[in-house]
Amino acid sequence: MVDQEEVQGVAENARLNLTEDEAEEFTEDFESILEMFETLDQVDTDDVEPAFHPVEVEPETREDRKEVGLSHDEVFQNTDNVEDNKFKGPSV
Repeated sequence: MVDQEEVQGVAENARLNLTEDEAEEFTEDFESILEMFETLDQVDTDDVEPAFHPVEVEPETREDRKEVGLSHDEVFQNTDNVEDNKFKGPSV
């Protein structure tokens, strides 16, 4: 059984802030999802060959070729998060 503490832990890992009401709602949703997985666990797959992809697909390939990249100004034009000519991310 999933409890609100577990939901809050998942939310924290995903960097989401949930209210108690939202955590309660997600607790019910998670429980429902886990019940669906339990149903899938009951399916007999003993005689079923594993398949990487159910439909045969030919990969589309192209020849690598050098192209002109973006200038420094173009790369950083939509952000203020720049430090030492690199994107600056949040402190961890």
